[in-house]
Amino acid sequence: HSIRQSKSGINNNNLEERPYLQQQYVCQRITHTDMFALTALPPGVDKAEWLASNTVAFFKHINLFSSALSEICTPSTCPSACGPGNTVYVWTDDHGRKLKCSAPLYFDYAMSYIQELLTDEDVFPTKAGSVFPTGFVFLVQKVFLLFFRTLAHIYGSHYRETLALGLHPHLNTLFTHLTLFCRQHALLEPEDTEPLQDLITALGRQG
Repeated sequence: HSIRQSKSGINNNNLEERPYLQQQYVCQRITHTDMFALTALPPGVDKAEWLASNTVAFFKHINLFSSALSEICTPSTCPSACGPGNTVYVWTDDHGRKLKCSAPLYFDYAMSYIQELLTDEDVFPTKAGSVFPTGFVFLVQKVFLLFFRTLAHIYGSHYRETLALGLHPHLNTLFTHLTLFCRQHALLEPEDTEPLQDLITALGRQG
């Protein structure tokens, strides 16, 4: 478990290391829709249904975004899957074995695992009147942790390329939507989001 000093103020050194905190980038989004309204459970909608449909939508967006960077994120540029602040993500396989792997391999495992869950009728039922399995919320939490880690890696390792491609307003919008959705539905723990807490705070100030 890595212990990091929390910085109360953002110093210039931090901005060098974390360019995504610079005000001219933080304020950029593709929409200024009320994200709270977008993430809240609509009246009369079943919570599991709401979680399921949003999981599918986030999967499509995040998969699309990471595939746009697939030529940049390679085993040689990213020999380990890391997030900001020296956070390293290790993949745990079906047998509980921890595998140290490159970022593209880690996120390939992650997306394949999520795809498998989403296409499993017993986990994500699509037929009307089907019942969601016990432990469904636990699985959704696991999926959203992988979504968060995917975006954390992009912010931590590929933000300059994201800027060069002009994709940073999309990334900020997607990340804001994801973190608000997780907060509304208690899907992530504070220690999960800690590597990007400074960005979550900065984006929150943008209203």
